[in-house]
Amino acid sequence: MDKIVSLAKRRGFIYQSSEIYGGINSCYDYGPLGVELKRNIKDLWWKSMVYERDDVEGVDASILMHPKVWEASGHVEGFTDPLIDCKICKSRFREDKIDVSKPCPVCGNKESFTDARSFNLMFKTFMGPVEDSANIVYLRPETAQGIFTNFHNVRESSRQRPPFGIAQIGKAFRNEITPGNFIFRTREFEQMEMQFFVKPGDDEKWFEYWMEARLSWYERLGLKKEKLRFHEHGPDELAHYAKAAFDIEYEFPFDWQEIEGIHNRTDFDLGRHAEYSSKDMGFFDDQTKEKYIPYVIETSIGCDRTLLTTLIDAYTEEEERVVLKFAPSVAPFKAAIFPLVKKDGMPELAHKITDELRGEYRVFYDESGSIGRRYRRQDEAGTPFCITIDNDTLKDNTVTIRHRDSMEQLRVASSQLKEYLAKQLK
Repeated sequence: MDKIVSLAKRRGFIYQSSEIYGGINSCYDYGPLGVELKRNIKDLWWKSMVYERDDVEGVDASILMHPKVWEASGHVEGFTDPLIDCKICKSRFREDKIDVSKPCPVCGNKESFTDARSFNLMFKTFMGPVEDSANIVYLRPETAQGIFTNFHNVRESSRQRPPFGIAQIGKAFRNEITPGNFIFRTREFEQMEMQFFVKPGDDEKWFEYWMEARLSWYERLGLKKEKLRFHEHGPDELAHYAKAAFDIEYEFPFDWQEIEGIHNRTDFDLGRHAEYSSKDMGFFDDQTKEKYIPYVIETSIGCDRTLLTTLIDAYTEEEERVVLKFAPSVAPFKAAIFPLVKKDGMPELAHKITDELRGEYRVFYDESGSIGRRYRRQDEAGTPFCITIDNDTLKDNTVTIRHRDSMEQLRVASSQLKEYLAKQLK
């Protein structure tokens, strides 16, 4: 993890937020490469969920919602972690993540901890100029509720009928007691969630379908199969609303941990919103003349955690280099263009090729340092292809393309570069 964190800063993937002021705990900024990697991951997810299907629609709900939304969802009452304090150093911990029979992990004192108390994880703020209980609103702790409250809006405007889904990518906020492991657990994060609405009785079939579909998506992301597994929630792990739940877990350097949750939420969410809003959340099937509140199959994935997983999985140390072996579809830069030397018209040709590829692909121009050093910089950035303009280019208009993973080099006509990259970057 130390190597990943160091590379992430050095190459411009992730920085500590407010670093010039000493930073702020568990908050991070994405640099030039990080923002591209994150965008590409979101685009790949959105493409698979929305563009490639005719039964999933997109939505982008507001972060601030009516406070009764969070009463209906159970977050006001039950979205809590058990909090304890060390009586000596006052450090705070989640009770379920620490052995209270052992000394404090911060100060080492053997004095007892305080009794556990419930700590609500939602960030609370006020809407309007008066800070009183009538104006309390919350930063959303998940994006799902914006999907549930818009169920009828989306269904009617898109002319969908169950089974169909609603997908959303957006920010969520949780006031975690013990965030950590870099961007694995943060207080501000981005979620990619899809809620799939089905007829009761069909839920188990669709649950199995989405388990398989979601696991296969990680192959497109380029993750190693042997690093992935399912974890089924036992009776003591299931959320109160869930009929069944599985996590897709990845083997991180610090342990197997969840990267995505797949849940059968039954009709809990729409049922609760019907109760609290006094609005009918049922669906009438005019073909079968049945009316029912749909069950929901949820797929929920954290974009930031997925980005960290992608970084870790791609990180490879070889004898003479460190390389990030991203799937080309999510690599921040698709190609880097180098003139072999800064003379003989090579820079001008390199700039011309760069300009031709720009707009189609995110590319990088570099003429600084030896060609070997430039290759190594792009290996650390995860760039799948390096294009070099050399003496032969001046003679026959061909360029050298070097593949990141194999370091194989081949000649391609400069006029065929776009076509070549299009095939490689599918």
